[in-house]
Amino acid sequence: MVQKYQSPVRVYKHPFELIMAAYERRFPTCPLIPMFVDSDTVNEFKSEDGAIHVIERRCKLDIDAPRLLKKKNSLNSRERTLHIEAHNETFSNRVIITEHCCYTVHPENEDWTCFEQSASLDIKSFFGFESTVEKIAMKQYTSNIKKGKEIIEYYLRQLEEEGITFVPRWTPPSIAPSSETSSLCKKQAASLALVVPDAAQAEGLGSEALGSPSGPPEPGAGTPDDKLDADYIKRYLGDLTPLQESCLIRLRQWLQETHKGKIPKDEHILRFLRARDFNIDKAREIMCQSLTWRKQHQVDYILETWSPPQVLQDYYAGGWHHHDKDGRPLYVLRLGQMDTKGLVRALGEEALLRYVLSINEEGLRRCEENTKVFGRPISSWTCLVDLEGLNMRHLWRPGVKALLRIIEVVEANYPETLGRLLILRAPRVFPVLWTLVSPFIDDNTRRKFLIYAGNDYQGPGGLLDYIDKEIIPDFLSGECMCEVPEGGLVPKSLYRTAEELENEDLRLWTETIYQSASVFKGAPHEILIQIVDASSVITWDFDVCKGDIVFNIYHSKRSPQPPKKDSLGAHSITSPGGNNVQLIDRVWQLGRDYSMVESPLICKEGESVQGSHVTRWPGFYILQWRFHSMPACAATNLPRVDDVLASLQVSSHKCKVMYYTEVIGSEDFRGSMTSLESSHSGFSQLSAATTSSSQSQSSSMISRWRFC
Repeated sequence: MVQKYQSPVRVYKHPFELIMAAYERRFPTCPLIPMFVDSDTVNEFKSEDGAIHVIERRCKLDIDAPRLLKKKNSLNSRERTLHIEAHNETFSNRVIITEHCCYTVHPENEDWTCFEQSASLDIKSFFGFESTVEKIAMKQYTSNIKKGKEIIEYYLRQLEEEGITFVPRWTPPSIAPSSETSSLCKKQAASLALVVPDAAQAEGLGSEALGSPSGPPEPGAGTPDDKLDADYIKRYLGDLTPLQESCLIRLRQWLQETHKGKIPKDEHILRFLRARDFNIDKAREIMCQSLTWRKQHQVDYILETWSPPQVLQDYYAGGWHHHDKDGRPLYVLRLGQMDTKGLVRALGEEALLRYVLSINEEGLRRCEENTKVFGRPISSWTCLVDLEGLNMRHLWRPGVKALLRIIEVVEANYPETLGRLLILRAPRVFPVLWTLVSPFIDDNTRRKFLIYAGNDYQGPGGLLDYIDKEIIPDFLSGECMCEVPEGGLVPKSLYRTAEELENEDLRLWTETIYQSASVFKGAPHEILIQIVDASSVITWDFDVCKGDIVFNIYHSKRSPQPPKKDSLGAHSITSPGGNNVQLIDRVWQLGRDYSMVESPLICKEGESVQGSHVTRWPGFYILQWRFHSMPACAATNLPRVDDVLASLQVSSHKCKVMYYTEVIGSEDFRGSMTSLESSHSGFSQLSAATTSSSQSQSSSMISRWRFC
């Protein structure tokens, strides 16, 4: 699916030539667009008369993705038009962004300029998150596009301050300009750059918000009585300019006059003002929304009235741990050791959200305590996130969906509460997660992130710059015993069924990309995957919910016949527990009609299996889950006692699996995930009871976990 955006026509009440001059002020660098770090001219063409100027650039952006753009600008001074075409080069195998901008003369007023802009976004493959990424990107794009006008107006004001209010139109060389025009051209030539502007950047192409050049509107000065005690400011609020102090007083007075309910403390009002650069109108808007939200959900009483479920206390690998060098409360989160999928399956999204809210409320309380202890204002805390063990399993789609919602709620209601975020031991899979969540994080918050890969946190500029040596947790080679839970796998016995989640309006699990299937004795479940390009990668992730199964992968040069209805006889194709489809015809012979490309993998009830297979040939691949019959004892023909007991646990010889598969290009797979090896070596170490198995040829990787 391709997302498209068409902006309404924007009108500048300035001549075309003056608009072009404003754009030219952006080069070679623009302080208003810090993400634009460099550009190289690839091709350039100028007509002999100087009317046509085409320049093609490759631009480097300091953003998350896509960070390398190629743009073509075509200026026609004779027709007074500028066309800009742009597309991304980085990540083009996964994401295609195209944009077209056009500047033309207003049809009814030749001294005005019109601007039109359109863009399209096509997510080819993004690990099952294509729809989410499209919505994120287009939401970010539409918000950024509005700020391009501010940049143009900034440079127009700059030209006006320098006395440049007119730029002559292009004239053919054969026509000599008048003496007055020639004099004016010479006077202003020094202030005009010769490079055609890169309009797409100025108009907002990219994934980062552009800062407003003019800044927030300044509120009116407060009255002489609108003053706070200087000692109070220094002790509880920190350094404030007279303007900031006035904003705080005015917003507090407005709340006292209009808000029915608990009035937030000055420290909290100040957080909302800082989040909106002391723009009173914007701060008031988001604060009113937050106060309404707090009242509806009784957030003010969450610490006194709500106790987290035991599963959170046992398996949520996070907790408070002393303070950093600035006196901020320190929260430690061992995300890599946490079974996010298990927590969502056991609790649902709402319970996780409420727990995170209680953590934030506790953080506010600790900030107040530390303000009293250290004798200076402390309004935020530091968060240390350890990603050791993070792998593709943590990118489980419902878990990411829950994470995105939590980020949105926290960003909206707890602004400027995070003083610093230290991300340690970031693995290779981290950029994928970061690309998904970073658009939801405020720009001011993102500037507080410090990311360390491997053991870099132990070197210069690492943990010791922010945390005293005596309180560095023991799991980070420190001296302090950390009482934060170690996380681990959530037992499947604690999982809630889809019906339970649905009854409580928690439909997260039922809306996932996973499918369920029933496997019967003599009736395996099979799915067909057609491969056009050799060296593609088939990936899978499935849970064995009931019984024991054998997982196989086959290849055939010809497509199987579509399954026939009622082919199972007594076992109908559709059952309450899931579907059952058989594709391999009974007359097919293994080795003649189809071949096995992986060794059979026996999977026990309760196991979660992830793996991949790099295809060698195009054609049709069949993934099969079949019933696993327990072998009889070798010494006798009688079944063993264990076999009988096991068979009794599988009613009607029925198994159940929930699975998800995806085909990824080989270059994309290796370039983005570097195979699923991280899953095999990371998360499987969470529990001593975890069993790992790798049964593969050189072209595949399989990893699995057993839930106790």
